[in-house]
Amino acid sequence: MKTFIYTATDVQGNTVKNAKMSAEDVNDFLEKIHDKGLFCSSYKETSSKESNTLHKFTTKELAYNCRQLSAMLTSGLTLVKALDILYKEQEKNAQKQIFREIYEEVQKGQAFSEALKMQQGAFPTFMISMVQAGEASGSLDVIAKRLEDNYAKEARLNNKIKGALMYPIILAVLCVIIVIALFTFIMPTFKGLLTEKDMKGLTGALFAFSDSLTGYWYIYLGVILGIVFVVKYLLKIPTIRYKFDRLKCKGPGFGKLVVKVYTGRFARTLSSLYSSGIPMVESIERSAAILNNDFIEKAFETVVDEVKQGEQLSVSIQRTGIFESMFCSIIYVGEESGALDTILEKSADFYEDESDSAIQRLVGMIEPIMIIIMGAAIGLVIAGILPAIYNSMENIA
Repeated sequence: MKTFIYTATDVQGNTVKNAKMSAEDVNDFLEKIHDKGLFCSSYKETSSKESNTLHKFTTKELAYNCRQLSAMLTSGLTLVKALDILYKEQEKNAQKQIFREIYEEVQKGQAFSEALKMQQGAFPTFMISMVQAGEASGSLDVIAKRLEDNYAKEARLNNKIKGALMYPIILAVLCVIIVIALFTFIMPTFKGLLTEKDMKGLTGALFAFSDSLTGYWYIYLGVILGIVFVVKYLLKIPTIRYKFDRLKCKGPGFGKLVVKVYTGRFARTLSSLYSSGIPMVESIERSAAILNNDFIEKAFETVVDEVKQGEQLSVSIQRTGIFESMFCSIIYVGEESGALDTILEKSADFYEDESDSAIQRLVGMIEPIMIIIMGAAIGLVIAGILPAIYNSMENIA
């Protein structure tokens, strides 16, 4: 299946720009355009990478659309009518086009989950799996409600993380601005007061750095951008990404806090998938994948294999050493009582509350580091300038 982006005009003279359509080849694409009653003025075939980046729904957008879909299905509207309304409610052209294609595919008899999958990355695999389960069980309205709850809670957690990190980010930016201002604007004003004798040791090194920063700022900028590029490139290498993700879970101090956040997301996802009728093995695989952590995904390959062989989930997860013992015990209770989905949902609520505390503690660790760096930079400048100025004043006296 290929993806085409096109511009076309309908019989009323309305123009559709940058619309997307999936087709087997160019002839199939042109035939579909004709069947829609559109007159294509231009088109191009996109690579899979381009089509994936056309639009990817955020958790906030997913929560809103799932809420609307759930309300309409619960009130008795058909799926086709609900999708038609959702298509008309979209504000952005890219979103509108995606829902238009989904509506048209479902209207032609395509399964809703398949229509979502055809959008090539616009919707997460978790949502597609849940919709498949809802179609199989005939409870799509219930699944839509669960998806709304899931994405609403995820959106709230993301907002809390962003809000908590706002102050440290502002502090870090302020720290950088102060350091640059000290070395490029303030220090050069003192240079005329000092003699060559004063330009030794720490004072000489600070003024040399100030001169280089003022005269060759573009080199420093290039080095910083180069480091960012190299880090991004290195994190795409599987072995390095694996070690980095392992550090996030096992790092001293912050590791346990990060794992608490992962535990809440894992429990919520596993509960939603398993209670929707998706097999346990598939639920485990998708729950681990949604964390976007290579270290955890690799560890859960073993968990999946052991569960397939009849091992208890709680025992297998305990062996990974990733999640804390209490969470494994909660899963064990759920397995023994036969109410694993309910137990997981309650534990998800608990660990999401714990995640809030974990985020606050993480931020609490970052703030003093920023203050120390800023204070050290200012103190270093003062330590280098004041003795030299004091000596110069004595000589003048």
